[in-house]
Amino acid sequence: MASLKKIADAIGAKLRGGDRDIVQVSSAALADGASLVFAEDETALQGALQSSAAAVLLTEELAKQASDMKSLLLMQQPRLGFARAARMLRSSELATGVHSSAVVGHGAVLGQNVSVGAYAVIEEDANIGVGTRIGPGCVIGRNARIGQECRIYPRVVLYPGVTLGDRVVVHAGAVLGGDGFGYVRDAASGEYLQFPQQGVLIIEDDVEIGANTTVDRGALAETRIARGVKLDNLVHVGHNVSIGKNVVIAAQTGVSGSSVIGDDAIVGGQVGIADHVEIGEKVILGAQAGIPSRKKIRGPGIVFWGTPARPIKDYLKELAALSRLTRASKRKED
Repeated sequence: MASLKKIADAIGAKLRGGDRDIVQVSSAALADGASLVFAEDETALQGALQSSAAAVLLTEELAKQASDMKSLLLMQQPRLGFARAARMLRSSELATGVHSSAVVGHGAVLGQNVSVGAYAVIEEDANIGVGTRIGPGCVIGRNARIGQECRIYPRVVLYPGVTLGDRVVVHAGAVLGGDGFGYVRDAASGEYLQFPQQGVLIIEDDVEIGANTTVDRGALAETRIARGVKLDNLVHVGHNVSIGKNVVIAAQTGVSGSSVIGDDAIVGGQVGIADHVEIGEKVILGAQAGIPSRKKIRGPGIVFWGTPARPIKDYLKELAALSRLTRASKRKED
């Protein structure tokens, strides 16, 4: 719970109207007298004003059409402010302490207001930052480091030595820091022997990792997920991968070992990135794109599509040419 004035100060908005306590953010349809809603257009504004919400987040332009019946928070990007307010309200949840069934190993350090759920295991010498919440059934490995105000949902596994920054969110079932898929083949016997997987995994501040996503640690060096990255559910990131700041990757994408993704790139669903690939800053990879080994993709703001991935204008030209050839072939057959 937080006051409107406190929320306004935190998200960079101006408060118009009376101050009151807010418990939650909500849709207009489900709002109650302690809810905050937002509006980005006139239709949404009417729904927000007619709802039971205590306050509405909106632009100054839209506020000219609003009555004084509700308190208003004014800012240029209401949707962004709404998301910031939601995070702020979640972080105000009360700590529940360490559940009696949880196991905390010798030398583990838990900061103030840390919550540890039922049957969770915190192994020796792990360090959990202030205000972090560890869900039921999680396993936090030896010497793992988790920063402040993180949210680790149920049944997440952090292998030994994994490092998480502040305000990291890891959804249920994710596995962080497992062995990479690296093997050496014995030419004589045909058998495979694992190449050493003894590096580290570093996840920086404000990263969110989806349910059942897996991120491998480095082989001999590190895997690094930079600040602000958002990984969807069922994403796999291989060993020695480097993902730059504010990258977003949609579900069922696989990033093979030693690949690099530059800052602010956008990766669609079911994209396949082979090993040692370099994806440049602000590149956009469309859904189901395929990038061969050691390929370099450059072009800020350019959408790449297909397998192998190429600029979408080239891809569409190829489809059109193929369609013409198909039609011509059918005419000949007729």
